[in-house]
Amino acid sequence: MRTAALYTSIGSLVLSALTVAPAAAWEGPVDAEARGTAIAASRATAAGIDFVPCPEEEMLPDTLKCGTVKVPLDYAEPDGRQLELTVSRTLATGPAKDRQGALVYNPGGPGASSITFPLAGELPDWKEIAEAYDLVGYAPRGVNGSSAPLTCQDPAAYTKGPTQAPTHPTQEYKEQRIARAKAYAQGCAQHAGEALRHYTSLNNARDLDVLRAALGEPGLTFMGASYGTYFGALYATLFPSHVRRMVFDSVVDPDPEQIWYRSNMNQSLAFESRWEDFRRWVAEHDDVYHLGATPESVQRHYDEVRAELAVEPAGGKVGPGQLHSAFLGAGYYDDYWAMRATALSEYVRGNPEPLIAQASPRAVAAEDNENAQAVYTAVECNDAPWPEDFEVWDRDHTALARIAPFETWDNAFTNLPCAFWSAPRQRPLEVGTGWGELPPVLILAAERDAATPYQGALELRKRLPGSSLVTERNAGTHGVGGAGNPCVDDHLRTYLLTGHVPGRGADCAARAEPNPVSLD
Repeated sequence: MRTAALYTSIGSLVLSALTVAPAAAWEGPVDAEARGTAIAASRATAAGIDFVPCPEEEMLPDTLKCGTVKVPLDYAEPDGRQLELTVSRTLATGPAKDRQGALVYNPGGPGASSITFPLAGELPDWKEIAEAYDLVGYAPRGVNGSSAPLTCQDPAAYTKGPTQAPTHPTQEYKEQRIARAKAYAQGCAQHAGEALRHYTSLNNARDLDVLRAALGEPGLTFMGASYGTYFGALYATLFPSHVRRMVFDSVVDPDPEQIWYRSNMNQSLAFESRWEDFRRWVAEHDDVYHLGATPESVQRHYDEVRAELAVEPAGGKVGPGQLHSAFLGAGYYDDYWAMRATALSEYVRGNPEPLIAQASPRAVAAEDNENAQAVYTAVECNDAPWPEDFEVWDRDHTALARIAPFETWDNAFTNLPCAFWSAPRQRPLEVGTGWGELPPVLILAAERDAATPYQGALELRKRLPGSSLVTERNAGTHGVGGAGNPCVDDHLRTYLLTGHVPGRGADCAARAEPNPVSLD
């Protein structure tokens, strides 16, 4: 596997270079938070959820109903300030005798909402699951749709373009980003105040148990994707007796030593391989895209376009930063390959319109995007220690960028506010259960996933005895459950409907790569 080769070449170079400031002591003993969770769950069981038509501004169909569940801001003080999380649900469509309960889904982030997830039941691949389960989505704490959505800056400023995105930044540019990171961290603290410290993965896991109780479920059936696998793993560790079935799709490495500084560097390394996959595919279809018959030629065209946009942004909005963000999507999802390749090819041929359409900041999404970034930053900064000396960041990322330039510095600057974070840092929980403590759980992973590298799935399987890993071999799409691979989807459906897992695991062949779209 090509990704494995890259990991071998960099592992000792970068990962041993990390030094971090010690985590601040987290006030409030764990036992107090455990008691607070039990109190909140008991109250939620009594209160339930009053599902009514969803707010009109959400523009959701009548089949979807919405309600709220209250959770403590601080589980060590369950009688203190409460947050309200919006919950959505469609009822199981099959006979009442065949209903298996509620299936709760989280798509990751941190900062993503699953309010629209229940609509998946209308898709053919989800039909049998929707017959057996109420499908439940929700807006986690801090996310738009909850009672206290986080914000760190003016949404209009967040989506402002054009911006730069150098793969090997100058010292002057680094200083500019340090200043921005400090201002962003200060903005988070000013907007959230003392509440900021309570936006954590552990609290997301506790909220999930309160939601389970509010739904009237003695055991949780949960599917988490990406970051959802991490706080899902925390849930399994904290509440193993409350688990009925759990699906972990595209797994964050739960090793405490990886959360979150190292895991973000591993992610940047893995994106280099996925960027190569995309360039190879474009080169194989040179008869369509005319960007060269080798990955190196495609890279040259991309670099030339990036240089041109630095001087003259497309449509006045699309600079190198917007170009990179658009093409980063191709590292996540194969489905983006054809449209991104078309945009690059058309720009080279003198037509910037497809690139402008695909990469321009969208004002209509500014508020949600800024909120998602705020929640992402707060959770990751609160969860674990981070280096507080930029010289550590500079040393580690300069070394990594020599072999993985595509995403390294963009990822570093995204996370840099954590170097200047004012709220206390937690120490990550040691994820894991003993034999027999947890029912069999299902892990899904693509072998070349960049956002959550495959090692994370192997690590989680080791930490949750009895778990089963289904691998989509030689594939890299992020989020494989219900994504159209019949082999993966059959294992997912079988598990949710029967609880059966394929032993220690199974392999699935990759879906076919996308067909190119003719420019003519």
